[in-house]
Amino acid sequence: MRKLIFAATILMLSVSASYAQKASYKPAVIGFYNLENFYDTINNPSVNDEEFLPNSDRHYNTRVYFDKISRLSRVISEMGTNYNPDGLAILGVAEIENDTVLTDLVHSKNLKDRNLKFVHYNSPDVRGVDVGLLYNPKYFTPLFSEPLFVKLPGGAKDSYFTRDVLYVKGLLDGDTVHVFVNHWPSRVGGEERSMPGRAAAAGVAKHAIDSIMAINPDSKVALMGDLNDDPISPSVTKVIGAKGKIKDVARSGMYNPWVDFYKNGIGTLAYQDAWGLFDQIMLSQAWLDKNQKGYHYYKAFIFNPEYMVQQTGKYRGYPKRTWDGTIYNYGYSDHFPTYIVTLKKVDTAKTN
Repeated sequence: MRKLIFAATILMLSVSASYAQKASYKPAVIGFYNLENFYDTINNPSVNDEEFLPNSDRHYNTRVYFDKISRLSRVISEMGTNYNPDGLAILGVAEIENDTVLTDLVHSKNLKDRNLKFVHYNSPDVRGVDVGLLYNPKYFTPLFSEPLFVKLPGGAKDSYFTRDVLYVKGLLDGDTVHVFVNHWPSRVGGEERSMPGRAAAAGVAKHAIDSIMAINPDSKVALMGDLNDDPISPSVTKVIGAKGKIKDVARSGMYNPWVDFYKNGIGTLAYQDAWGLFDQIMLSQAWLDKNQKGYHYYKAFIFNPEYMVQQTGKYRGYPKRTWDGTIYNYGYSDHFPTYIVTLKKVDTAKTN
């Protein structure tokens, strides 16, 4: 387990940032992070948030809440800064209760100077957790957004509500990009039994992407999220149709840079001493041409510095989670975040 963590860290640190730091390239960093049960401390009667209240077994009080904000904001503030001092241009997030927690997060000590904004809609999820998109207005300007409802299989009596897919269209420093933030249904009840739910959520995103590509097959799409599936799972390979090798990606197709990570035993979360790689960011074919005027894909990373790794106990070597049962673990999340670096050529003739 520790060997795998070490390998992932070395992979991130061994890549030189010199390519992105040349005067002829401008980097933009796009990330995703599952914030693990990021609730406020106020009871919301419309959702099931009782276990994250001050009078619950977790004793989830103001002190714990703001400590979690401090820890999450540290992680977010450091992601991608080895390529761009401003860090993330865009960050998809999951397991957030509402806009209150996002407001407190972006105004925290570690992030307030970034002037981050966000896009968020309340989802019908029974636990009351949503997805959202944080962005740095210096790099990204939203033009349109909407939540995409996910209808799960089954009749009205045996189906349940899950998170919407968040769609945001915007300008990334001049590039029109389409971002989909996902948190697909969990594997509760078993991977195979729960598979149709994830296929349904993937289908919602795929339908929207196909509609975009029908208008312009060279559209820049980024699909990100906690998929509760790995890069080789059917929801990703068959429903989304993502390919793990750039040469196999057709026009308007999707590229998944996380396949080799997963095949090499590197992941973003661990369960029973096995790594999963649920936290993925996929890109459409239009990002892959390095000889374009807009941003192109450069590298993918799992962000897992040592302080985010559990050092002791039964979860040793895992991501340092927020909770150990009902005991506050002074951790970050049970998922490592991921990010990709994109680069844009700069016309040096105009800058000299």
